[in-house]
Amino acid sequence: MTRTRLTATERSEQLVGAAITAFAAGGYAGTTTDEIARLGQVSQPYVIRLFGTKQRLFIAGFEQAADRIEQAFREAEATDLQGLGAAYGELLEQRELLGMLLHGFAASFEEEIGKVVRARFGGIYTLIRALTGADEREATDFLATGILLTVLASIRVIGPDAVPAEPWMAGLANSLPENCG
Repeated sequence: MTRTRLTATERSEQLVGAAITAFAAGGYAGTTTDEIARLGQVSQPYVIRLFGTKQRLFIAGFEQAADRIEQAFREAEATDLQGLGAAYGELLEQRELLGMLLHGFAASFEEEIGKVVRARFGGIYTLIRALTGADEREATDFLATGILLTVLASIRVIGPDAVPAEPWMAGLANSLPENCG
């Protein structure tokens, strides 16, 4: 069996995908470039040659996750928050996306990561307002609900792989806006 040679751009995209998988599972501090190299089926020095540092690779993974959210919102062609909520609901099934987002927020204590996370979060907020005409309070409530849904899906309270509900879970899930979870 022969392997198809990938361009540097294709290999970079492949490694960002491998990085998202690894970082979603192990977080920024708990993941090594060696693990990412194994997942991407390349050598660890090649990972460093392409990205320079683990931090840059982590940022590339977070950027891709944010890009996927923005793309889903744009493709929804929604003019209201309910339409954007439905688009985000589909993303909640992508476990690695959720993990990358949550680990991005957690790793924001690293200044370079924090700058990117804040900028991308602000960009999503701005996009929500531009697409829907939502005011500041409505956009803030939408984001707050989205983060809650991200956490609930990550801990498997909601979603296709939800664990059996405990009373507190049912109460929380029942208080969510319609079509959430």
